[in-house]
Amino acid sequence: MKKVLIPTKLDGVASKMLAAQGYEVVQNSETPLSELVATHPDTQILIVRSEKVTPEIIDALPKLRIVVRAGAGFDNIDIVYARKKSIDVMNTPGANANGVAEEVVAMILATFRHIVPADVSTRAGRWEKKKYMGRELTKKTVGIVGLGNIGRLLAKRLQGFEPTLLGYDHFLAKQRAINIGVRPVSLEQIFEEADVISLHVPGGASTQKMISTDLLSRMKDGALLINCSRYGVVDEEALAELKASGKKILYATDVHPKDAEGEKPSAGVADLILPHLGANTKEANFNAAKRAAEETIAYFENGDTSCVVNAETPQGLHPMQLRLARMLATLARLVSGNRPVRKANCTFSGSLREFRKWFTPKIQEGLLPESEKNLPPPAAELSLREHGIDYKACEPLSGNVEEDSITLEIFTESSGRYHTVSVHGIVAEDVPIISRVDGFRSLYFDLRGHLLFVRYTDRPGVLARIASVLGDAEINIENISAPIDHDVGETLAVIKTNKPVTSAQVSAITTLIKALDVFAVTF
Repeated sequence: MKKVLIPTKLDGVASKMLAAQGYEVVQNSETPLSELVATHPDTQILIVRSEKVTPEIIDALPKLRIVVRAGAGFDNIDIVYARKKSIDVMNTPGANANGVAEEVVAMILATFRHIVPADVSTRAGRWEKKKYMGRELTKKTVGIVGLGNIGRLLAKRLQGFEPTLLGYDHFLAKQRAINIGVRPVSLEQIFEEADVISLHVPGGASTQKMISTDLLSRMKDGALLINCSRYGVVDEEALAELKASGKKILYATDVHPKDAEGEKPSAGVADLILPHLGANTKEANFNAAKRAAEETIAYFENGDTSCVVNAETPQGLHPMQLRLARMLATLARLVSGNRPVRKANCTFSGSLREFRKWFTPKIQEGLLPESEKNLPPPAAELSLREHGIDYKACEPLSGNVEEDSITLEIFTESSGRYHTVSVHGIVAEDVPIISRVDGFRSLYFDLRGHLLFVRYTDRPGVLARIASVLGDAEINIENISAPIDHDVGETLAVIKTNKPVTSAQVSAITTLIKALDVFAVTF
């Protein structure tokens, strides 16, 4: 009999479903996890919500086979250490989406109608009706930043208020946004026109302080900004400075550096602050619990590993091949000018053909840098579809089909026109190599490190001018390759540097040599 430990206030449906299948279930939300694992060292399945699953917890459970996170995020689990111990980690994405969407509606209404302070005032015996003059949500303009599961559900839940819905999601097809009743616009337009702005983007370096002074200063007086995404997406210091200068912005947040007691950095700037209640509904709890039980049963009964987020690389597949796939997808997107991708065909040659599905998450991460990371292959494929990308893993039609190589061709959209970018790469002696970008062949360049890509009309002296800009900035050139595409009369210089090239230096190079395209990237 397999033993399941549930050290959290998870809906009882999980316990009932597992017990009905013959599992021994121990559910205890009152005792600390460290004490529970000491009491139940024979645990094989651990189902958690926000509890920290550290190496110490894992080591205390020598028979542990899987950890299931009843929710989408799994940064409370050391997935790397779990992998070292041959433990699979799974999550239940989407189970909490509706709870968060409804919370946003509640936060809008609570803020517009002063629900919290008016309650406190009235309980204290005061009658401050004039002070709490409110605003109606009906027919307001609402901007949704990020049109994933939550963003799309929010658009649906708001329909009864007859709003004008504006949406920003760089990677979502415009027609898909229109289909859900959202008018796709720029981020700047949302902040200039919306009465309410709701953020639904992932955390990480790409969105850190994404909402800063420039965007915040564009907001209308009295507009409301809601952050139910991740702490750090909003530059709260910039927001505090603007509010102190007299800018009338309302701010409501539900996200914090830590989900724990203690002072909250947002307290001084937020008009409404909640203890991360988005997924804290009975329905979301039920959905997550049910999904956790279903995934556990499918894992052991059917060998279903489709929801594993720390899947081990299959025997025979070099981990560097997966890294190469993400690099190629990132480069293809950057070479395209970061335009929205509408179609992607990836051809795998040699022995890589049998591992095609394992590359899907890495392709997804490269093409959609702001989407969820470490998704299992089916979820990554779904993410690509949800963002309007028609993705196909293809067999080679001709050429050296025995060489282990990856060719990625993407089709992007801009002003109603489609553009194509093609990249090809291999792994040689454990090194990820890009061998071709469009018509620029024989690159054979190591992709690791700080790279600068410069495309320009071929002519003498250009490389020396690029080197002069880098030299003035005390940036050393470690390697360079500059093939020519004679069909179009252009050169692509790929330069490895000892430190990152800044946006100011990119601009200087662009101006100095009249470059057709310049971008820097670090792998």
